Amino acid sequence: MIASFLVRRVESLGGFAISTVKSIGSMGIFITQTLKWMVRRPFRFHAAVEQMMEVGVNSFPVVFFTAMFTGMVLALQSFTGFKRFGAESMVGTVVALSMTRELGPVLTALVVTGRAGSSMTASLGTMRVTEQIDALYTLAANPIKHLVVPRVVAGTIMMPLLTIVADFVGIMGGFTVGVLLLSANPVLYLDKTWEFMEYNDIFSGLLKSMVFGFIISIVGCYEGFYTEGGAEGVGSATTRSVVLGFMLIFIANYILTALLFSNSPAGTH
Repeated sequence: MIASFLVRRVESLGGFAISTVKSIGSMGIFITQTLKWMVRRPFRFHAAVEQMMEVGVNSFPVVFFTAMFTGMVLALQSFTGFKRFGAESMVGTVVALSMTRELGPVLTALVVTGRAGSSMTASLGTMRVTEQIDALYTLAANPIKHLVVPRVVAGTIMMPLLTIVADFVGIMGGFTVGVLLLSANPVLYLDKTWEFMEYNDIFSGLLKSMVFGFIISIVGCYEGFYTEGGAEGVGSATTRSVVLGFMLIFIANYILTALLFSNSPAGTH
């Protein structure tokens, strides 16, 4: 009995390993095909602009409110902690660096994954189960070129723009709390905000956001493109795309942070 239990566990583990390897290989082929068709004519600018509206403009409100209240909470918590050792003047610096380096790109990526990434999966998944993608093959039109590339381009371009908005709104949210609620000197607050910030802090966050945008759109399109099982399968694929997108964003964030800041002088910049 114990032997049969162990056999089932080994079979289950082996099946999971095989499934994981297949998924990684399939994703690698999908990314390769997307990059190949991305640089081939004709370039579908109109379709890309439509997807930019979907990814960027329609995500703006939720990104705005997420960043604003994140900056406000960060300022409030930083002030409470720094007050214990008389460093209240550094609140602006902490808010600015936290937003530009980490919170701006990461929170924006998570929000866009939940809103735009899931939308990509649901849209392509519906096309798959209703055989619209198969119809494109019969018309000698490559579905990746027509459906996936515009979404990947839009996600990669719009994420840095949304991150800029999130950084600015988060810093202004911290400024509002610091000046209006905590009675900080506005001139000193702004001076400290920019005193310790470097261009690398801003550009590193924008680079992260570009990578995150590529991840979000690729994962969302991949899960939708290979959806199976009708309407129920579309729901399952949408859930998988959000969960996998979150996981890959956190993994990529750690890797990029280690690469961008591991050699910083004195560990500060």
